[in-house]
Amino acid sequence: MPSIIVLDTLSADGLALLDAAARSGITYEVKTGLSGDALREALAAHDGAICRSGVKITAAALAGNHRLKAIVRAGVGTDNIDKEAATRQGIVVMNTPAGNTTSTAEHAFALMLALSRNVAAADASLKSHKWDRNRFMGAQLAGKTLGIVGLGRIGQAVARRARAFDMQVAGFDPFLSPERALELGIELIDSVDALLPRVDYLTVHTPLTEETRHLVGLEQLKLLKPGVRLINCARGGIYDEQALVAGLESGVIGGVALDVFEKEPCTDSPLFGMPGVLVTPHLGASTEEAQSQVAVEGVGLLVDFLTSGTIRHAVNSAAIDPAELEGVRGFLDLAWRLGLLLAQLDDGGPRSCSIAYRGEIATRNTRLVTAAFAAGLLENATEDVNIVNAEMLLRERGIDIVEQSRTDPGAFSSVVGVDLVTADGVHRAAGTLFGHSMPRLVQLEGHRLEAYLDGVLLVFTHQDVPGIIGRVGTAFGQLGVNIAQMTVGRAAPGGDAIGVLNLDQAPSAEAVAAITACQGIRSARVVTLPPAGRLPTWLAASGRTGARAIGGG
Repeated sequence: MPSIIVLDTLSADGLALLDAAARSGITYEVKTGLSGDALREALAAHDGAICRSGVKITAAALAGNHRLKAIVRAGVGTDNIDKEAATRQGIVVMNTPAGNTTSTAEHAFALMLALSRNVAAADASLKSHKWDRNRFMGAQLAGKTLGIVGLGRIGQAVARRARAFDMQVAGFDPFLSPERALELGIELIDSVDALLPRVDYLTVHTPLTEETRHLVGLEQLKLLKPGVRLINCARGGIYDEQALVAGLESGVIGGVALDVFEKEPCTDSPLFGMPGVLVTPHLGASTEEAQSQVAVEGVGLLVDFLTSGTIRHAVNSAAIDPAELEGVRGFLDLAWRLGLLLAQLDDGGPRSCSIAYRGEIATRNTRLVTAAFAAGLLENATEDVNIVNAEMLLRERGIDIVEQSRTDPGAFSSVVGVDLVTADGVHRAAGTLFGHSMPRLVQLEGHRLEAYLDGVLLVFTHQDVPGIIGRVGTAFGQLGVNIAQMTVGRAAPGGDAIGVLNLDQAPSAEAVAAITACQGIRSARVVTLPPAGRLPTWLAASGRTGARAIGGG
């Protein structure tokens, strides 16, 4: 009989669903505030666990656990769960991405309004028995431009509310199609730096990744429109808090409203004593409705998994029949790497893509391989992406993937080829496997070549004339950049060509500039891929929970 442990306080609606699940033979108990050995023992005694953000499920808490099959986070963020440790032990981790969308969007808007009208400062002043109307002159939202970075569920919900307040909305999200942006009334901007000078208000709704950490820092202060107001209800660290202090002191920033902080809980900050600052203690999802919705959705996910094996909204692992997995494991790694590669070839953002399978791979489960490509394409754009949710996340942004298959072999026994349409053009790449687990790039931008799909790559286009390769090697040599391997593909002698260098270390901006300055070089771009043999966490332990159904979003 499956059993569930409830580790944080859940709404009454969620608990009522657990009571109803007793008819399906599922039992549960509530134990909150656990840590250390008590938490480890509780997890080891149940088949499923559901939590919010209060408990920390670490690798130590999961050590030696041979019973637990799934953990559900009643909410979006899963930072309090060691997903790598869970994946290593075959434990599926799921979240509830839609439940707090409305509450978080409303809180971002509440902060924007309160910041504009000095609500908190005026309230404190009046309660201290002062009637000081002139001190709290505000600004209206109508007619102002709101910039939104990150246009997923929450970003789109904020955009709809801004339009209702007669605001102009501009946004940046490389994975939102122009057609979807037009439907939402959003002007798409092609970079954050191009967006910043345009906006009167800026709100961010992205995960915290290496790409989004300190998205607004000291350098960006030079780009901001004077008097801009910044809001963050997403993740602490997207704004550099020291830069916010500097911007407020200089007058470049007119106001800051934060619901999240780089270190939480945060009870002391230089920002707290500054005028024009409004702060709340991570309340974005703290509404009765949101907590009810995430609890109901979370319990539903866990009960469905324990009764039928269905997986939805998994953030770490896609459990697959082991025999089916072994037939495509190498190709999942290949497709994932092709997605990572193509996502870095330009800044335009994808609009559509087609993926073609030729040879023996076309007889396998190519749906999984396509999902792996989508996961690679999105990996640096959104958090907790894997082969279960990647295609759903692309569809939400108006991006479709079309598959084509043919079983007759070409130059290789199996080839995976991808055409990615972006705002800046079409990129083409194809790969194959050497042996069972060595991904290789065999075509790029229509040119045949052969390159390793790991580590640091420099992709450069050039004219096929004598001396090009020597000039590139000399330029890197003078700057101490070692070339591990080089391959060149060309259409015809003297025509267009493309080169791929595998480098021992990432080149500096100075080194890349030296390459682009070489005679005959048209463009150069650095691409960073995982080391050889490193699999994504969702693949490394896939299949260990046995045969399960795959359900996207």
